[in-house]
Amino acid sequence: MAVTAAQVKELREKTGAGIMDAKKALVETDGDMEKAAELLREKGIAKAEKKADRIAAEGLTGTAVNGNTAALVEINSETDFVAKNDQFVALVKETAELIAANKPADNEAALALTTAEGMTLSEAFIHATATIGEKISFRRFVLVEKTDAQHFGIYQHNQGRIGVVTVIDGADEALAKSVAMHVAAMHPTVLSYTELDPEFVHTELAQMNHKIEQDNESRAMVDKPALPLLKYGSQAQLTAEVIAEAETEIKEELKAEGKPEKIWDKILPGKMARFMLDNTKVDQEYTLLAQLFVMDDSKTVEAYLEAASAKAVKFARFEVGEGIEKAENDFAAEVAAQAGL
Repeated sequence: MAVTAAQVKELREKTGAGIMDAKKALVETDGDMEKAAELLREKGIAKAEKKADRIAAEGLTGTAVNGNTAALVEINSETDFVAKNDQFVALVKETAELIAANKPADNEAALALTTAEGMTLSEAFIHATATIGEKISFRRFVLVEKTDAQHFGIYQHNQGRIGVVTVIDGADEALAKSVAMHVAAMHPTVLSYTELDPEFVHTELAQMNHKIEQDNESRAMVDKPALPLLKYGSQAQLTAEVIAEAETEIKEELKAEGKPEKIWDKILPGKMARFMLDNTKVDQEYTLLAQLFVMDDSKTVEAYLEAASAKAVKFARFEVGEGIEKAENDFAAEVAAQAGL
């Protein structure tokens, strides 16, 4: 039977299929709209299955807030070009909104959620893979909760390649967003030094000292004084005994320098602050509170928040593709294979 332009348009609006795919489906089903839609769905699943083994390490993060719940999601595509596709962007947005509203327990529960079009999220990803033309996958999500008195900081960097949600107690949303911007830029992995594993601190400190030793070799070649090695790396290692010993050593230095004892109390706080800074390098690398605040690098994040009568409660940060091993494409070999050479 002859297929009309109106039928093709209706089927395209219903399924999102291309013009030729919609026309072929209507021809194959003698114009039956329901059968044509089902045929396109089946072909879409088949297309998606063919792409299942492909590596999707590009894409976008998405955020959504529903009351006191924020959702942060990562949706992957094969290329960053597709990440700018309107359909893909809309899917990321709807996924985040559905998860924030429904609070699923895991990915399986999230993919079972129903979209505005009446399909599950799982079906929506299959449909997107079929219509966009490359593998589209739902990688992960996290739910972040706050109280009525707390504030969310929501920030997406580099057009959504990095997504951050922070929770700040006190102050306002503007400060919470500033902290989210800091998290995006500085990539802390935990909130406080109390969350760092002692073995991790030990390993990182050893690596930092190895780098200092390498730098000292270069400095020796140009007659520059050697840099001191780090004795400690985290506040967790700075016990009361360690701090007391440091204070004693500083006082001995002041005495040796001939500084009057009556002014030691004025000098000691600054010297101890320097000692703490020099011996918490691992904290500064990995913990939010110990990092120098990007908006005011004269203070740590913790000190800046304290000055604003605020406190960081938690944060979440996703960066697209982190931890995914990307395929190394040999373009010349690929062209040769397609040409049968």
